[in-house]
Amino acid sequence: YLRGRDENTERGNWTSKKEYILSMIGYAVGLGNIWRFPYLAYKNGGGAFLIPYFVMLVVVGIPLFFLESAFGQFCSQGPVNVWRAVPLIQGTGVAMVVVSLIVSIYYNVIIAYSLYYMFASMQCPLPWSGCSSCDGSNCSTTPEVSCNVSSVLVTNWTQENSSCSSIQTPSELYWDNVALQRSGGLDETGPVVWHLALCLLLTSILVTAALIRGIKSSGKVVYFTATFPYVVIVILLIRGVTLEGAKDGIDFYIGSQSNLTKLTEVQVWKDAATQIFYSLSIGWGGLMALASYNNFHNNVFKDSFVVTLTNAGTSVLAGFAIFSILGHMAHIYKTPVSKVVKEGFGLAFIAYPDALSKLPISPLWSILFFFMLLTVGLDSQFAGIEVITTCLLDAFPTVFKSKHALLTVTLCSILYLLGLPCVTRAGIYWVTLIDQFVASWVLLFLVLLEIIAISYIYGGNRFIKDIEMMIGMKTSTFWLWWRACWFFISPCIIFLLISSLVYFEPPNYGGIPYPDWGMTLGWCMIAFVLMWIPVVAGYKLIKAKGNPWKRLKSLCSPSEEWHPYLDVHRGERYSEERCHRRNNSRKQPEYKLTADCTELTC
Repeated sequence: YLRGRDENTERGNWTSKKEYILSMIGYAVGLGNIWRFPYLAYKNGGGAFLIPYFVMLVVVGIPLFFLESAFGQFCSQGPVNVWRAVPLIQGTGVAMVVVSLIVSIYYNVIIAYSLYYMFASMQCPLPWSGCSSCDGSNCSTTPEVSCNVSSVLVTNWTQENSSCSSIQTPSELYWDNVALQRSGGLDETGPVVWHLALCLLLTSILVTAALIRGIKSSGKVVYFTATFPYVVIVILLIRGVTLEGAKDGIDFYIGSQSNLTKLTEVQVWKDAATQIFYSLSIGWGGLMALASYNNFHNNVFKDSFVVTLTNAGTSVLAGFAIFSILGHMAHIYKTPVSKVVKEGFGLAFIAYPDALSKLPISPLWSILFFFMLLTVGLDSQFAGIEVITTCLLDAFPTVFKSKHALLTVTLCSILYLLGLPCVTRAGIYWVTLIDQFVASWVLLFLVLLEIIAISYIYGGNRFIKDIEMMIGMKTSTFWLWWRACWFFISPCIIFLLISSLVYFEPPNYGGIPYPDWGMTLGWCMIAFVLMWIPVVAGYKLIKAKGNPWKRLKSLCSPSEEWHPYLDVHRGERYSEERCHRRNNSRKQPEYKLTADCTELTC
């Protein structure tokens, strides 16, 4: 990394290696590390789950993370232009950008939830607490029975002339009736929940401010947003392990209650692969976009190990912090730990806030926890939006190069407006619908196409030579493992994950099923993502010249624009290949190009 100036003056580079590493860690370490991994570990045998988790990290996570990062760094292009390597598959890059666009809409809403809870935590006592003081001295040792009667919060379920539709804890009631003001289903949209809309606006402003100058500004922000969550996790862990009952929570997490017999179940291995896949953000296009701003000779191999291992370690560490406090909650309620463990939103916005409310000085711990969720979410959102802006800048450099700030403001404004339906009273149903359909197996399909295109169409051995141009020559023994993963192991595992769709179950939220039109809309979102693959391929086949076979063959070969971005990095290898392509494209076989490609000789 050059001091004071960019190697690539046209596109720009990361100011330092630290900014790139922190941005990648921030992108990979997301909300799923905090609430998804601990739940999966609990569900799949506790400590036994770590065995398939780390196996999948080695055979799927690290190889695919390395592949995508190297792919973007080699040509210094985003997830669309990078497919100049295999023009026929360029629609896969477009589909990745569409996924990032749709996911950014609802991910912004989840960050807004965290922001709202952080502000709500600045009260004494916490609004979802049954306590009358902040020191916890007046807290009941048994759960307070509450219920929802005609959307009104009550605590006396024996009240005359009222009937409870469901018994809920105070934290559940607060989440449903105060924070979300949740309606009875996707059909009942209701008005916009204005406190969430304002939090969403503030979130959009924060994202816009961080990305106003692209990686030059976001690279500075991540020094805080990528490191502060670890400070909070350690603080919560230290506080958690000192609480009574913490040992039961940790034992439940990965301790004596670990069930090694779970390793014989296929579902456990599937959950491990899925968690690795999504926590590393593979298939979203963000890894290519962020790596495209690296210097050409950056050692992307070492970077991949640093980021992937940090991501895995964060998941394990967060699990200790989460379950130590949930164990304390179980001790207070005198119930098994399994009774207080919830998945997804339930863990982050119901179970854990409830547990924090039982601690002395509960507002402090609650503010720290939700501020951590806020910073973790912002990092991932930065990269998601950077995918979109990078592709627009690469596609229209003359139009947007001098208008990066305007482009960022416009994009964030559009995402805010598109996110407003997700902050209505039916908003949580929209968030869950998008998460279940767009941010799920569609990504598996995109990555399967990606790895087949690189390994079998472009050529895995050729791709290895490209990587060696960046990081230096390696022995054949070094590449043996990566060839095995890219050619066989990783594609097979992804295919098996896709085949599990035969067991697809319609999503629901809170036990409320989606209407038929909601399910249809979910499948339409999937179709909108995947349609770009055949549409772009068909368009390119029409525009190509020659008979159908020649058109297909030419689109399965790298275009003339596929090469390192700067001339100084192309070397003789790509100069000779360009020469060869020009020579073969001429109709006079008796003529050939000279070595320097400057004139024809007979």
